[in-house]
Amino acid sequence: MVEKVVQTDQSKAYAVLKADADKILKLIQVQMDNLTMPQCPLYEEVLDTQMFGLSREIDFAARLHLIDEDQGKALLDNLEKQLNILHEKAQAGY
Repeated sequence: MVEKVVQTDQSKAYAVLKADADKILKLIQVQMDNLTMPQCPLYEEVLDTQMFGLSREIDFAARLHLIDEDQGKALLDNLEKQLNILHEKAQAGY
């Protein structure tokens, strides 16, 4: 029973972190589509702030053993890859 509760908490923690990563991707996509160019300091500020916040959330969840450190690293790596794709598309359009 306890193991099932722990697995449920771990699944919930990962789902919350994944949702936050998805929000960052969407925020940056909207910003690039409508507001600023990728070279704009505002774009860089938003991206840096959001990525730092997510990395702190992941670190916190890993320290509580709600997610595995490798899961957190993979989540950040995946988000960075997706953001790089967006950045490349935006660069090609300018």
